Amino acid sequence: MRYESIAIHGGRMDDREKKAVNYPIYLSSTFAQPSLDQFQEFVYSRGNNPTRSNVENLAAELEGAQYGLALASGMAATSLVFGLLKQGDKVLINNNVYGGTWRFVSNVFADHGIEYEIVNDFNNYNFDTADSNVKMVFIETPSNPLLEITDIRKVSAEAKRKEILTVVDNTFLTSYFQKPLNLGADIVVYSATKYYAGHSDILAGLVMVNNDELYAKLKFLQNTYGGILSPIDSFLLARGIKTLSLRLDKHQKNALLVARYFQQHPAVKNVYYPGLKSHKNHEVQRSQAGGDGGVLSIRLNDGWDSKKFIGGLKIFDLAVSLGGVESLICHPASMTHESYALELQNKIGIDNKLLRLAVGLEHEEDILEDISNALKEAKI
Repeated sequence: MRYESIAIHGGRMDDREKKAVNYPIYLSSTFAQPSLDQFQEFVYSRGNNPTRSNVENLAAELEGAQYGLALASGMAATSLVFGLLKQGDKVLINNNVYGGTWRFVSNVFADHGIEYEIVNDFNNYNFDTADSNVKMVFIETPSNPLLEITDIRKVSAEAKRKEILTVVDNTFLTSYFQKPLNLGADIVVYSATKYYAGHSDILAGLVMVNNDELYAKLKFLQNTYGGILSPIDSFLLARGIKTLSLRLDKHQKNALLVARYFQQHPAVKNVYYPGLKSHKNHEVQRSQAGGDGGVLSIRLNDGWDSKKFIGGLKIFDLAVSLGGVESLICHPASMTHESYALELQNKIGIDNKLLRLAVGLEHEEDILEDISNALKEAKI
């Protein structure tokens, strides 16, 4: 089956006795076992729950992965993967990643004797210069919030040559637009809160992997840490996935229209969106992804006030997160990447003029009219 059909029919386990078209919600913490000599797959819901297993199988099938793990949030998924590291290990990360990931790396790692190094440009990084204790590469592509593109094939191949794991946060694109495992990555993580769920009503995380040994370690950690996705949220995540392709096509269509509008408007100094031919490493994006998603960032010119622009918007809500049906705008320097030191923000380019927009599913003319009116109000 093709992606859209798998999203609706995939992942179903053998529970069709009642012929329900939706997989049931199993609200049971424990499951009775046949006998001391025979234990079934489901024993205790922290370890395994049928509803969670269903959505894990569904997400894995969409990814083209052997295994999927569903967690209580995107950060639970990232934390699970970081649980593979041990004292003395080192991680390479790209210079702008999700603020929660940075908060973990820059604070929690030190308590566990784990090191990290920021890489400004993985596309030109020489892995032969990497320290011998580097055990993991963690990249976002497109990155948050500057939508920088990393060549997954190149980085994965170089990392593999040095026996380093490659982890890709694929939240912005999902498996509908990009499949990092097919490009050589070892592990893929998602904040499934975003596009997979798609309605801003649950928190969820996903981890995808093909390697049996890695899966066994991650499954052990999932059960041990206990940050699993609840049965109800597993059901809602599976429901959201059914319309994923339809929503992402519309998100992308609207985002490209907005990016092109900003590109020609005198109020905007910079537009960051991989779908624009002018975007840095646009050709790399074309070679590894089938789409560009619904997130873009802009930097206003000096003659326009960011606060007035945000205040003038009627359709876009000022809020963190992305991937829901509604359009959102946020100020990364103070809302999503506030944990970055000011010096690092300035070095990366996360300044007070930078705004990130998650373009929703509203009518495109309403979105453009809203932006146009707000820019008029923002003129100093």
